[in-house]
Amino acid sequence: MNTPDFREQTDFHYSLHATDGAARLGEVVTPRGVIRTPAFMPVGTAGTVKGMYPEQVRELGADILLGNTYHLMLRPGAERVARLGGLHTLMRWPHPILTDSGGFQVMSLASLRKMSEKGVTFRSHIDGAYHELTPERSIEIQGLLGADIQMQLDECVRLPASQDEIARALRLSLRWAERSKKAFEAQPKGRALFGIVQGGDDAELRTESARGLIDIDFPGYSIGGLAVGEPQEVMLAMLEVVTPILPAGKPRYLMGVGTPDDLIESVARGVDMFDCVMPTRAGRHAQAFTRFGKINLKNARHAEDPRPLDETSDCPAARDYSRAYLHHLVRCDEMLGSMLLTWVNLAYYQSLMAGIRAAIAEGRFEAFKAEVKEGWARGDIAAR
Repeated sequence: MNTPDFREQTDFHYSLHATDGAARLGEVVTPRGVIRTPAFMPVGTAGTVKGMYPEQVRELGADILLGNTYHLMLRPGAERVARLGGLHTLMRWPHPILTDSGGFQVMSLASLRKMSEKGVTFRSHIDGAYHELTPERSIEIQGLLGADIQMQLDECVRLPASQDEIARALRLSLRWAERSKKAFEAQPKGRALFGIVQGGDDAELRTESARGLIDIDFPGYSIGGLAVGEPQEVMLAMLEVVTPILPAGKPRYLMGVGTPDDLIESVARGVDMFDCVMPTRAGRHAQAFTRFGKINLKNARHAEDPRPLDETSDCPAARDYSRAYLHHLVRCDEMLGSMLLTWVNLAYYQSLMAGIRAAIAEGRFEAFKAEVKEGWARGDIAAR
């Protein structure tokens, strides 16, 4: 008797299981597996989470990774990835993958950009070659990669920016959203395309963008254009505008965010999914995220400290290696130092998300948030 393949039976959908205030506990169901939300997605920019084996990332509790369309289209190329069996096969990650559209990286990395109604033409930051990225091409690339969750192409504006510039970009992004959705129709069943809310730091424009995307109708909604230079209070104020507008029965993804405090405050405002390079990048720069707050292993005070970063942690890198040894590795610029601290940071982020999920389920999210912040505050005091 043949057993039906789970992947052939499952459509993409979101289930909301519990709420505690605006905080939401749920699941995003995909053909490649379930994503428990709130979820933090480690960033695998070029097909790898820097400094980590895929099996390690999974063991820490990650249900989904993020791949970067811009970087993968330049190296090794989307068509090559497809010939090699897709991104899941190439990087040995059989679980869900989300890809961004490439728009943010074009804004932040590419030189000599030229924006038009059709799309954006840019020169690669790697070799100077010219490329054109349109909504249709972005969706084609993400499809060739085999991403389970894909993003519409949008134009992200750095803040501060004028209201006219923000409005122009969000209206262009809405038109590109329609084109992205039409291009996405050719993709296999079970994948999902998210629209991206833009509008900068303007509440009226954020509302216009969100309502426009709801009219187009996507299975999930991303909130973009935040954590791009504005203070945290501005980001949180925009979330308070946007999340109540978005459909309760669909996932909400805050792009490129952020610090542990950003995550817990954004969950409190109804966000379900996050990604950020911060834990891996910080690990490569001697920074450790722990329940005591952020610890800088470059500091000389760690040179003879035999204590681990956190003796109660389930992560061996945080529990079993002394601060003195981590400090030594950092000072000697040893690769192992970056690897261990990346491990520490991703473990803490996943532990934080697991704690958030449990707290929402038990109706004690606000108490949990206060406990976590108190731990960070005590750590700051002890470090002085």
